[in-house]
Amino acid sequence: MELHQLVNTFGQDLQRRYGEKVHKLTLHGGFSCPNRDGTLGRGGCTFCNVASFADETAQQLSVTTQLAQRATEVNRAKRYLAYFQAYTSTYAEVEKLKAMYEEALKSADIVGLCVGTRPDCVPDAVLDLLAHYKEQGFEIWLELGLQTANDNTLKRINRGHDFTCYDGVTRKARALGLNVCTHLIVGLPGDTRADHINTIDRVIETGTDGIKLHPLHIVEGAVMAKAWRAGRLDAISLDDYVESASEMILRTPAEVVYHRVSANARKPTLLAPEWCENRWLAMTGIARALNVKGVQGSLTSQPFHFPQ
Repeated sequence: MELHQLVNTFGQDLQRRYGEKVHKLTLHGGFSCPNRDGTLGRGGCTFCNVASFADETAQQLSVTTQLAQRATEVNRAKRYLAYFQAYTSTYAEVEKLKAMYEEALKSADIVGLCVGTRPDCVPDAVLDLLAHYKEQGFEIWLELGLQTANDNTLKRINRGHDFTCYDGVTRKARALGLNVCTHLIVGLPGDTRADHINTIDRVIETGTDGIKLHPLHIVEGAVMAKAWRAGRLDAISLDDYVESASEMILRTPAEVVYHRVSANARKPTLLAPEWCENRWLAMTGIARALNVKGVQGSLTSQPFHFPQ
């Protein structure tokens, strides 16, 4: 079976609910991050270089212009989610956020928002604002970068928050009816396979509506690049990533939607691992593993059943 028959993927979830393809259009809101502007620290998390996944020049354009440009890059879709992706997209005054979010939502083709942020940058006023859009009928996803439930690892990568912070804001958001998508990185220095399993178990215990899995990318411009060049940091192998990711999926109830099971970056920004240039390598590896081990949720009381 193919991956979408084994895992409750976001693409098929949207297709099922809207009756047509719905794509995410990535936006750069020109936001900063408390880990970069001196509020918590400078230099950001040790793995981070936003240029590896976002177009830094886009922040010079209006939200409306960015949406129009991104829509021309998407095939076979006429409805979209506006995805504020780069840096910390709730890290501004609420009135500024309101103006940007509503500029995106005014388009008839936009069905909702996905807002990428950190657990320590989501005050109640922002949750209330997002909940207001939810009440208006828009689809709202709060995408929280947790990365790992191991507090020691979070300190090691200069994250600036702990698991308790994530747990608190997740519970608040979901109590308001907001969808939460949790971002997790597999392969962080110091994390073991046991940590990967512990992380998914704690995330499921807290409650989440979606998960994004990413292999650790060592990218140019990140602090980790120096450690990798000095031979102090090893990149995760494809086999190890597939093993951990498939085990995490097996422990995830079917109702939780996987927005992503892997991710890619391009050279020259990507330094290691080289297999991350091709996201299909991990996706096909995970599908192969799950065909042997079972579908999403097989180790829970809620296994996934592919809708016929």
